[in-house]
Amino acid sequence: MIHTTAIVDPAARLAADVEIGAYSLIGPNVEIGAGTRIGPHVVIGGHTRIGKNNRVFQFCSLGECPQDKKYGGEPTRLEIGDGNTIREFCTFNTGTAQDVGVTRLGDDNWIMAYVHLAHDCQIGSHTIFANNAQLAGHVEVGDYAILGGFTVVHQFVHIGAHSITAMGTIVLQDIPPYVTAAGNFAKPYGINQEGLKRRGFSTAAITEIKRAYRALYKSGQTLEEARQAIAERAIRCPELQLLLEFLSGSTRGLIR
Repeated sequence: MIHTTAIVDPAARLAADVEIGAYSLIGPNVEIGAGTRIGPHVVIGGHTRIGKNNRVFQFCSLGECPQDKKYGGEPTRLEIGDGNTIREFCTFNTGTAQDVGVTRLGDDNWIMAYVHLAHDCQIGSHTIFANNAQLAGHVEVGDYAILGGFTVVHQFVHIGAHSITAMGTIVLQDIPPYVTAAGNFAKPYGINQEGLKRRGFSTAAITEIKRAYRALYKSGQTLEEARQAIAERAIRCPELQLLLEFLSGSTRGLIR
């Protein structure tokens, strides 16, 4: 299953059915799980672990050292879960010793062409990154988030689960879960209602999420007042707990 022109280091650990395309390079500290297909002209280096049933298209660079001047050659890692699609020309870097030391991509993510995941990014599962979405270092993205094409995210920003950004969005502050964001610089434009419907959220839950959005952005309340109002509603709506936890952990402030 390994093309004759591919170069795979003997120390690399590959499941028996892994496919490696023409002219690809696989380094010694790479592990690739069963059912994964690596296309032609792919370079996988560093301390990189790729799980099962992934598909990596041509001309990707995965696991190379971070673009961080503080990096001193530490054995930091890139970890990719199961069932991901990674399209052409994507670049995922390993982590840094100054953070958790690992860049992570979860399961069942749809990553389109030219996406960049910088060092120490933590990406959940079931996300969609459209073409040319670019993440600086230390960014966190929750499950089911969707980043529109050419979305650019500042370092240390958190993007909440089930949120969505429009094409060309510049994100300098945190986007709460469920929120639709757009613009340069990003501003909130309601909730991701269609996405929530597709994922099976009940009408009652969506109504409560809308009320929480209004408390955050339309009521004129302070953030603490809005948080208290959301906490009261979360007793009857468990979906709001995700929003409350996000608000408590935000360090860059919310998009406004």
